[in-house]
Amino acid sequence: MPEDLSELENSGFSRRAVIAAGLTGLTLGACSAPGSTPASTSHGKPHSSAPMTTRPQPGSSSGSGSGSGPAPEPAIAKTPGDDIVSGPRDHKAVALTFHGQGPAELVHEILSACHRADAHITVFAVGNWIEATPSLGREILAAGHELGNHTWSHQQMKQLSPAEAVREAQKGADALRAAVGTAGWWFRPSGTQHSTATIRAAAQAAGYQRCVSYDVDPGDYLDPGASAVRDRTLAGVQPGSIVSLHFGHTGTAKALPEILAGLSRKGLAPVTLSRLLATA
Repeated sequence: MPEDLSELENSGFSRRAVIAAGLTGLTLGACSAPGSTPASTSHGKPHSSAPMTTRPQPGSSSGSGSGSGPAPEPAIAKTPGDDIVSGPRDHKAVALTFHGQGPAELVHEILSACHRADAHITVFAVGNWIEATPSLGREILAAGHELGNHTWSHQQMKQLSPAEAVREAQKGADALRAAVGTAGWWFRPSGTQHSTATIRAAAQAAGYQRCVSYDVDPGDYLDPGASAVRDRTLAGVQPGSIVSLHFGHTGTAKALPEILAGLSRKGLAPVTLSRLLATA
């Protein structure tokens, strides 16, 4: 066994997780760091048909939109493969994904805008945030949205050792399960838009076969103002787009109603990631 995998086993992870962490050929996507560039626009395809245990998303199916309520686990979530950058281009739908941490009032502002527009989103929750505010996680699911894992403490994952990377992914998954009863189907690493072999191994060790990047990044985490967030998002979206947005930023919350109105004018439905990828 390589030395870094021995370190994982000695750190208290199960041998099964350690073996999984030694595998490569999986992939995932991640949070923007300043200076990052948008990913390509083709969505990742599964490389095999190996089964994976289904983890259903809890929550109500309230709302009439096509992105409402829990969706069946997409086939693409069950097998390792490249970073998922976008969904199918032949469907008039997009996934607005939010990196999840921030004050409750901004979360509620975003959820209210989604409710008014009958829109549904996917939130990649930071573990220590969801642990501290589990009621927000339950509200997100009850409104028909979806949760994924955005690590435990939002580190720069490219800079972590294999053991540290597994710890971030696993603790994030554990925090989600404790808060809402499921770890979700998707993992997005923090601090980077694109995965590495170490990050991919950590994601699989935590139970995630596919991980998520994006093809539209308005840079809202840099606080350019609501109009810039709106204009950049609407200029970049096309059918199948996965958009990277963030909780905790006033400009993003202010821009969202106009983003949703613009998507409607383009004939694009905002749906959860699982619904966007249902046929991928």
